Amino acid sequence: MKSEALCIIPARGGSKRIPRKNIRPFCGRPMLAWAVDHARASGCFEKIMVSTDDPEIAQAARDCGAEVPFLRKAETAGDHATTADALTEVLLAYQDQGRLPALACCLYPTSALLSPDRLREGKDRLESDPELECAASVLPYPHPVQRALVIRGGLLAWLHPEYALTRTQDLEPAFHDAGQFYWFRTAAFLASRRLLGPHTAPVPLGHGEVCDIDTEADWVRAERMFSICRPAPLNQEPAS
Repeated sequence: MKSEALCIIPARGGSKRIPRKNIRPFCGRPMLAWAVDHARASGCFEKIMVSTDDPEIAQAARDCGAEVPFLRKAETAGDHATTADALTEVLLAYQDQGRLPALACCLYPTSALLSPDRLREGKDRLESDPELECAASVLPYPHPVQRALVIRGGLLAWLHPEYALTRTQDLEPAFHDAGQFYWFRTAAFLASRRLLGPHTAPVPLGHGEVCDIDTEADWVRAERMFSICRPAPLNQEPAS
């Protein structure tokens, strides 16, 4: 059975490394516009909302068709506030209004390279197994982590010497958080106030679907990747 779902795009205004990153033009549009498009094109959500403390970002989000029902409080928008803090604020507000859906997805505003199919995949994983509490985007490490090297006393050493002679193709693949989206059951999240708990399903992504954007060089690289791997044209009608 399909569950109602809310898309939450966290987009505070205080980005330090790339100022105004969330609304800076990316391939001709504000960065967060691509995330709103992907959420809409996925067909997964009854509502798409942006959580921000910044009036300019709020207006840009509305121009893209997303809702901004309120501005974030200062304590959930500061440099030390976490994603979980922002999500909790949103979910409690919806709960107080009697509008808390069973499922929600935290979609980061810099997910321009993401395919809407991945969002559908995450929701399908969560709905197919009632024991799951979360489904998160992950990315495989390009080299086996078991063969990692460290520097000790100025010399190289194996981090896991027991794997020094193991063929790389025989090592278990390892993944890291891709930082693109997290699907979760809202009741479970409000009980634990955390993502990536023990009952989390993976949604593996390819390296062409993710670009971590923290520097100007990252930005240029992401735009180049987007020009090559650009998603198919999306429906531009505003979210309901």
